[in-house]
Amino acid sequence: MNGKWLVGLFVGFAVIFGIGMYYAQLYAFYEETEADSITVAGREVAVSDWRGIDADTSPNKLRACLTVDPADFADAPPAPNPQPLVAPGWFDCFDARAIAADLDSGAATAYLLADETQADAVDYEILRMIAVYPDGRAFLWRHYRES
Repeated sequence: MNGKWLVGLFVGFAVIFGIGMYYAQLYAFYEETEADSITVAGREVAVSDWRGIDADTSPNKLRACLTVDPADFADAPPAPNPQPLVAPGWFDCFDARAIAADLDSGAATAYLLADETQADAVDYEILRMIAVYPDGRAFLWRHYRES
């Protein structure tokens, strides 16, 4: 048997496996979400223009782009060390780098919507955060952080 066959099979398998992994990481587990309200400081707040994604495979996969009334966040606590996480490239309304830059410059304000950390957790936290702009644009994400 010629060694070219064996190498060809190996390379073909590696390419197919690589394509499968790429698809699984960027597309397979995400589901589009819908919402017409979010909980802010213990009360429901109406939202519009919701575009969101999430997955059961990781707490870090939640991302949403939406419109809110910035006045609804007057009683919301500020988010501790907000760091928007990068979304998949195909979810183009959520630009984590631009949001982070706007949070740093003061063009947007980040609020803590919920601490979703399990009661017995000692070495991590899961926080749901939102960045709100004065014009009502808002970007929601969940952040898993190790302590």
